[in-house]
Amino acid sequence: MNSAERFLQDFHQRHPGTTPPAFAGLSLAGRGSSYDILATTLKALPPEARVLDLGCGDGFLLDLLARHHPTARLLGVDMSATELQAAHVRLAGRGLLLEERAQALSLASASVDAVLSHLALMLMSDIEQVLQEAHRVLVPGGQLSAVVGREFLLGELGQHYLQVFRAAARRDHLAHLPLVDPRAQSEDGWRQLLGRHFTALHFEDLDLPWTPTFEELWVALGDTYDLDRLSPANRARMKQELHDATRHLQCADGTLPTGWGLLLIQARAA
Repeated sequence: MNSAERFLQDFHQRHPGTTPPAFAGLSLAGRGSSYDILATTLKALPPEARVLDLGCGDGFLLDLLARHHPTARLLGVDMSATELQAAHVRLAGRGLLLEERAQALSLASASVDAVLSHLALMLMSDIEQVLQEAHRVLVPGGQLSAVVGREFLLGELGQHYLQVFRAAARRDHLAHLPLVDPRAQSEDGWRQLLGRHFTALHFEDLDLPWTPTFEELWVALGDTYDLDRLSPANRARMKQELHDATRHLQCADGTLPTGWGLLLIQARAA
């Protein structure tokens, strides 16, 4: 386990269930949230399909799948015991949950029909091994569907955020923490990563609009990996700096135009 993976495990032990509140309420017209869009990729699977959620967290996606595919056989894998405790409560026995790393799954080869992942796959260390394991547990022609991050805070607000955070990181002398493999930050990189084990690759940009007030924005940022690493005093200073830098972007109702840039990946096990 490297430093990035240890940080992620510690963060999610302390802050379980941070992703669903941030994304479940944001939607694309006619398509729903990023969770809904990911679940829709399973519409062609048979009723009793075996579906694995990699990095299942507190079970939000599995709960959605259980309600829309009540006869599917659901499995979830996560390395955080705290997240899985929340998932057990949410699912109430409607799926099998395993505390293990995606790089070394205990599941048998060719034992699942689909592998899903929502904003987790791009954060997994040794991503090539993760994808090899996903391919191993999938049946031939099995489906891989994932929503991954593409752009953090869309538009001008995102540019100001990066400038302010980088200044704050320098003040705290934060060491470089490579949470995401550089190849997992672009479509071309994902094509390179997936090309060995998967075919029928399909990519779609998903830009989820979001218009928070500054306070709503700051509360949401408080549950991100970036701010978690800052000292309390530095975090308070960054808040003021970000507020000053984005004041001119506020609309008449006090909201800020921005959003989240995501990427939907679909592929088939070769």
